[in-house]
Amino acid sequence: MTENLSALLAFGAGLLSFLSPCVLPLIPSYLCIMGGVSLEAEKTPAEKTAGAAAGGALEGAAKPRLVAGTLSFILGFSAVFVVLSVLLSATFSLMGGISRYINLVSGIVVIVLGLNIIFDFLSFLNYEKRFHLAGPPRNIAGTFLAGMAFGAGWTPCVGPVLGSILLLAGQSGKIPTAALYLASYSAGLGLPFLLASLFLGRFLKTAAKLRARIPLIRRTSGALLIVIGLFMLTGRYQALNILIQKWQWNYIIWAEDKALPFRLFAEWLSRLQEI
Repeated sequence: MTENLSALLAFGAGLLSFLSPCVLPLIPSYLCIMGGVSLEAEKTPAEKTAGAAAGGALEGAAKPRLVAGTLSFILGFSAVFVVLSVLLSATFSLMGGISRYINLVSGIVVIVLGLNIIFDFLSFLNYEKRFHLAGPPRNIAGTFLAGMAFGAGWTPCVGPVLGSILLLAGQSGKIPTAALYLASYSAGLGLPFLLASLFLGRFLKTAAKLRARIPLIRRTSGALLIVIGLFMLTGRYQALNILIQKWQWNYIIWAEDKALPFRLFAEWLSRLQEI
C-alpha cells in the first residue's frame, strides 16, 4: 500500500515537472526534435518566440512520426531516471546502519530544494546542461538518445523535484521499489508529452494559457517538496501515506455519481488500493 501511494505521489511530481517554467515553454521545441523537424530552418522574422516557430514547423510533421518519436524520447529519459534510482537505492542499502541519518539529511535536502523552488535563493542550482543538436534526429534511436540527454541534463526546475523523488526512492533501500517510484515519475512527466504530440493544435493553445499560471505551479511544487521533506525528516512519512489514502477514499465516494471520467479514475484508485 505504501509503495502504491508513494508511486502516485511521484506521478504527481512528474506532472508538476512538465508544467515547470524550464520545461513547458520549451515543449514546442522538443516536439520539433521528436517530429524530425528543424526549428531553426523554419523560423521567420515574424516568428519571434520558440512556440510560434515550432508551431509553424510542426504543421508539416507527420503525426505517426511525431508520436513514435515522442514515445522514444519518453523511454530515453525514463531509462536514465530509473537507472539513477537503482544506483541510489543500491548505495543507500549498503548504508543500512546509518539509515536514520540518511533520512535526516534527505529530509533537510528536500526541504531546502522546496524552499529554493519558491524563493530561488540558491543560484548554483540554476546551472543547466541542456543538449543541443546540429539537426533533428533521423530515426527512433536518435530521439531515444535525445531523451537520455534531456534526462541527464536536469534543467533547474526539474532537478529539485526529480532529486527529491530520487532521495525518496533511495530511502526505500529496495531496488524494485526505487525503480517503481522513478517509473511513476517518468510516466507523470511523459504522459503530457505524449498527449501534446497527439493533440498538437489544442496543446499549443492551452500551453499559452498555462504560462500565466507558472508562478502558482512553482509555489505548488515547492510546497509539495517541503511537505515531503518534513515527513522524511521526522520519520513520519507513513503518516503522509495514510493522509493520501484518506483523500483517495473521499474522492472515490465523491465520484460515485459524477461524470464518467471521474468515475473511471475513482475505479482505478480503488483497484490500486487493493494491490
